Amino acid sequence: MQEIYSSLQLAFVMIGSFDPDLVEIVMLSLAVSLTAVVISLVLGLPLGAAIAMSHFRGRGGLIVFSNALMGLPPVVVGLLVYLALSRSGPLGVFNLLYTPWAMIIAQAVLVTPLVTALTREIIEQLDSEYAEYLSSLAISAPGRLRTLLWDGRFNLATVSLAGFGRAIAEVGAVMVVGGNIDHLTRVMTTAIALETSKGNLELALALGVVLMLLALGVNLVIALVRPVDAAKQRRPVFR
Repeated sequence: MQEIYSSLQLAFVMIGSFDPDLVEIVMLSLAVSLTAVVISLVLGLPLGAAIAMSHFRGRGGLIVFSNALMGLPPVVVGLLVYLALSRSGPLGVFNLLYTPWAMIIAQAVLVTPLVTALTREIIEQLDSEYAEYLSSLAISAPGRLRTLLWDGRFNLATVSLAGFGRAIAEVGAVMVVGGNIDHLTRVMTTAIALETSKGNLELALALGVVLMLLALGVNLVIALVRPVDAAKQRRPVFR
């Protein structure tokens, strides 16, 4: 017990003194996860909105499939990305394996289905709620989409935060494609696993505290955004 207490004290000292190794790992983790989330939003927001506002044969099956992708095992995603980026894979020519970009791709593959499914649900609900009103104003399809995206902006902000939470906490996929290389691809989750196995509890605990603070921060922002969302979305705002 005394050892754990001492390690925790040293962990807070590392955080307070901005230990260079700790800062390097945290900054790389943020860079990788934020980039992956941006890519996921660019892909997932329009795709989810398109599915929500379209009516075609097989739409139900596509929705079921997109929802199922949210449960993809991270290690399987890591394996698939590894195969795609390996020398014999279709993207091997770019030499991305065991680089931060490999981890970004893996996280984006994991987060994009989440963004797509949640966006589809949000836009579909808004479209159903305002269908008659928007039709009576003869709003074009692009204008209708812009209106719904703007009106659902607070809910969509929570989607992006949820995607960031999924990305920053990922360990299996990034371990497979990143290799956990010191000063190159070592992020918070993989570093915690490695340092714990080495018995270096000080750094592992420091990274764990930072990761928990980030998770709490994301949930706090989501909690603050949701009440605003309820008040702001009583009627659509046309853009």
